[in-house]
Amino acid sequence: MAYRVVSVMLLLVALMAEEAIAVQHIVGGSQGWDESTDFDSWASGQKFKVGDTLVFKYSSLHSVVELGDESSYKKCDLGSKVASMSTGNDVVKLDKPGTRYFACGTMGHCDQGMKVKITTESGSGSSTPSSSSSPSSSSAKSTPAAAASSASAIRKFSSVVLLVGVTSTGLLYMF
Repeated sequence: MAYRVVSVMLLLVALMAEEAIAVQHIVGGSQGWDESTDFDSWASGQKFKVGDTLVFKYSSLHSVVELGDESSYKKCDLGSKVASMSTGNDVVKLDKPGTRYFACGTMGHCDQGMKVKITTESGSGSSTPSSSSSPSSSSAKSTPAAAASSASAIRKFSSVVLLVGVTSTGLLYMF
């Protein structure tokens, strides 16, 4: 019986560790969703993976619209929006690989560069910490390489824990 409890606990730890690998990206870094942010530079310094989330933090002067395609993104055609958000703290889950396009819904802001293109890769968890505000930020405490190594180690650990939990559960049923 004790083995069964330990096995279930190990399985839960493995599942939580895998979920903990997902990264929350504050769009625009410390500046947030604001017209003074260089979103192309910010996005180029990030690595987005399935399971990660985007958090748009902004004042009441702004909003977020998701655009349906690259043409609408380039032209700032807000009429082709597929989603609209306006809470000032909007969370978008990156649930599949591919490219998504976001712009400010306030008239003229998209044309001034307040838009971002996010390309999401397969796999869970990200190699770029959410605390980095921009690629030029020298105050970031961990490098992408260190974060990637850490995420890889967590994935390996959770796989081992899962294997041990499944194996010990299987052995219990044999005896």
